[in-house]
Amino acid sequence: MMEACVEYDYPEGAVPEMPEVRCYTVDDLMVILQCGRRAVYELLKRKEFRYIKISRIGYRISKKSFDEWLDKQGC
Repeated sequence: MMEACVEYDYPEGAVPEMPEVRCYTVDDLMVILQCGRRAVYELLKRKEFRYIKISRIGYRISKKSFDEWLDKQGC
């Protein structure tokens, strides 16, 4: 069953604000750290920062926790 599109009443030319990003994905960390997937999973395994696993969707890494960890690395 197809759902109807919801229309919002924004002023002409206005762009709705995106919610603040609070989590990174494994792919995000690969780009930020310029490393491979295996290296990111190793960091997750060592519990270097906070994350959750969402069933088949994958991991979501706390942006705050990761950013604090990265700052401590002296990069």
